[in-house]
Amino acid sequence: MGSCKESGREGRSGGRFGLGRGKSGFFERMPRIPLFLLGFGLHRAWIEIAFVGSFVDFPAARFGGHDLFDSAMLVTALVFVAFSKRIGTLFDRKALHVFCGLALTCSTMGLFASLAVPACASALAVPSAVLGGVGIALMILFWCELYCCLNPVRVGLCFCASIVVGALVVYVCRGFLHPWLFAAMLTLPIASLLCLRAGFRSLSESELPCPVFGGCSFPWKPVLLMALFAFAFGLKEPSLYAGSFGLHSAFGTLVIALVVFAGIVSQGSRFDFRTVHRFALPLMVATFLVLPSLGFLDSAAADFCMTGSYTAFSILIMTILANLSYRYGVSAIWLFGIERVVRTLFNLLGRETGSVFARFDLVAGLPSDFALNALVILLVAILTMMLFSEREPSGRWGVVVLDEATGDAGEGGFAVKSQQLVELCGKVAKERGLSRREEEVLLLLAQRKSIGDIEEELVIAKGTAKTHIRNVYRKLGVHSRDELVELLETF
Repeated sequence: MGSCKESGREGRSGGRFGLGRGKSGFFERMPRIPLFLLGFGLHRAWIEIAFVGSFVDFPAARFGGHDLFDSAMLVTALVFVAFSKRIGTLFDRKALHVFCGLALTCSTMGLFASLAVPACASALAVPSAVLGGVGIALMILFWCELYCCLNPVRVGLCFCASIVVGALVVYVCRGFLHPWLFAAMLTLPIASLLCLRAGFRSLSESELPCPVFGGCSFPWKPVLLMALFAFAFGLKEPSLYAGSFGLHSAFGTLVIALVVFAGIVSQGSRFDFRTVHRFALPLMVATFLVLPSLGFLDSAAADFCMTGSYTAFSILIMTILANLSYRYGVSAIWLFGIERVVRTLFNLLGRETGSVFARFDLVAGLPSDFALNALVILLVAILTMMLFSEREPSGRWGVVVLDEATGDAGEGGFAVKSQQLVELCGKVAKERGLSRREEEVLLLLAQRKSIGDIEEELVIAKGTAKTHIRNVYRKLGVHSRDELVELLETF
C-alpha cells in the first residue's frame, strides 16, 4: 500500500468527540458522542436476535445455527487478513458496503422464511448462516476501521456506549410480534451501515485510515489472553443460552459496559484501562470456581460473572488494538481480522471441549467440570500475570514496525517514524524527569498539534494544557516549540 504523509495521521484532533472539560459534576461531564458512532451496537443486536442466543426459535437455526455462522465469519476474516495489503482500506469500498447490507438482508429473510414455511428450513439454513457470518465479519471490520481513527479514550467511550445501545435494542425487540421483529431486523444492519458512513464523513481527510504495510510483528500477548477468555466463554455458553438472554443483552454485559463508561466519563484521559482486566480475572474465577461450589448461585450469578468478564476484556482488547492502529498506522483490517479469527476459533473450541468433557464423570480422579474449570482459571491467571507487563494499554504490546524494503525498524514510512517519535519522547521524558502527562504533552507538541488539539486529545481544560506546556518547556530548557523540536533532533 502506498505511503501516507506523516502529517496525515499525526495531525488528528478528534475535537468533535470530546468530553465536557473543566466541569465537576458527573452529568455535566457527560461526553458529546455523536449518535452515529453508536451504530456498532445495532449489528450486535442483530447478531443476538439472529444466531447467538436468540430468543426466537428459528427453524433454520436448528440446521445451520451458531457454529456455521461463526465458521463463515472466521473464514471471511481470514480471507481479509490474507489480502489486507491489497485491500488497503474498507471505508472507500462502497461495493463491499452494499454487499454487506445485501448479505445481512438476505440472511434475515431466510431466517423468517423458515418461520413462515418450516418445511423449507433445511434448505434455508446454510445460505442464511453463511450470508449472516460473511456480512457480520465485514461489518465488524468496517466499524473497527472507524474506531481506529479515534484516540483510546473515545474508543472506550463509543464502544461501551454501543454495547449498552445493543442491549437496549434487544430488550425492545423482545416485545415485538414477528412481523415487527422482521422489519426491525431488516432495518438494523442498514442503519448500522448508514451510521458507519456518517462516522467516516465526519472525519477530515487527515483523519481517514491510511495504513502502512511494512513488516510488522503482531501483538500476540493480549490476543492470546482474549483467546483464552473466548475459550472459557465457549465452555459456559450452553448455560447462558439456556436462560433468557444472550451475550449481547446479558445483565453482566450491560453492567460492565456502564461501569467502564462511567469510569471514563468521571476520569477522562486519566482513566486507567488496566482496571478493566483487574476485575475481569476475579469475575472469571468466580464463574469457574467460587460460584459452582455454592450450588444455589450456580446459574444466574455465574452467567453474570462470565458475561461481565468477557465483556470487560473485549473492551480492553478493542482499546489496545485500536490504539496500536491509531498511533503506529498498523492496518485495522490486519489487526482486527487476526483477532477475530483467533477469538472465534477458540470460542468454537470451547464449545466443543465443553461438550466432550460433559460425557465424562471423572478426569484424572476429579469431577470433569472441576478439572476443566481449574485448568482454565490456572491458564488465564498465569497469562494475565505474564502478559500484562506493559505499563498501560497505550504501550506497544510487542509490536515492532519494520520497513518493507530494508527489513529493519530504523527507517521507513509513517508507521516507523511515528513509532520512533513515541520512543524518542519517552526517552527524553525519562532523562528530564517529565511526568506521564507531561510526556503525553511532549509527544503532541512534537507532532505540532495546537493547544486546542492537546485539550481535546487529553480531555483537559485550556488552562491545564498551558500549565503542562510551560512545565515541559521549563524542564527541557526551551522557550518555544521550534526550540523543542530542535532539541529532540539532537537525541
